[in-house]
Amino acid sequence: MFSRKVVMIFGLVILIAINVVALTIASRRQILAPGPGQIAVLVVAPFQKAVTNSIRSVRDVWAHYFDLVDVSLENVALKAKLAEYDRQANHYRELEMANARLRTLLNFQETTQNKVIAAEVVGQDPSPWFKAVIIDKGGKHGIQSGMPVVVAEGVAGVVTEVASHFAKVLLIIDQNSAVDALIQRTRARGIIQGESAGRCQFKYVLRKQDVDLDDTVVTSGLDGVFPKGLRIGRVSGLTRREAGIFQDVTVIPYVNFEKLEEVLVVAVAAPQLPRIGR
Repeated sequence: MFSRKVVMIFGLVILIAINVVALTIASRRQILAPGPGQIAVLVVAPFQKAVTNSIRSVRDVWAHYFDLVDVSLENVALKAKLAEYDRQANHYRELEMANARLRTLLNFQETTQNKVIAAEVVGQDPSPWFKAVIIDKGGKHGIQSGMPVVVAEGVAGVVTEVASHFAKVLLIIDQNSAVDALIQRTRARGIIQGESAGRCQFKYVLRKQDVDLDDTVVTSGLDGVFPKGLRIGRVSGLTRREAGIFQDVTVIPYVNFEKLEEVLVVAVAAPQLPRIGR
């Protein structure tokens, strides 16, 4: 017994064969009146039309599929190019900003008579008890412990530890830092010490000294570490108590320590004491 599907296929093949034979005879005899060939055409034509439309549909779907594949690949390539352009643009922006900072440092370098060593901040001290950074220059580059560290905006800190190619800089906002300083306007003297909040206290300033808000604080040069006249910060808070001989003065540093990237280490020679006798 043949299955129903096989019988249908066999019948379809027979019908197509009859159609082909009928069309051949009709084309040779050029019969105009209705005959077996025309009947065959009427029977087979709808089937041929359906098959042709199916083939065209499959072909169109296949063509659209390849078109979509090509568009998808092109989209991926364009996205990759766009990402590369963004990376290059960001790189150029970083270079431009770094050049601007370096130009500022160069301008500062031209105003000082001391030798300076440019360095880049490459890390922070992991200790929670200190406000310090690590720079990429050390003993091999002439860095020594006790050298002051500055930027164009003002004083940053002092070198405390030195390795061959790296050094640690204790920032002036650290509580262990101390810088002898002056009020630039009135020359009132005191000691700048760091606070935990990223500010500084200007300690030991006598109550009778003239100090106002927004006064500029500079280094006095009397501590033997920082050259005289370097900017430290501005007075942001002031309290004169009825009791006591000192004022409470708060100073905001000019240096933005959260954005500290490049610094200058000032090669200040240790002070030489005068000889007495021979």
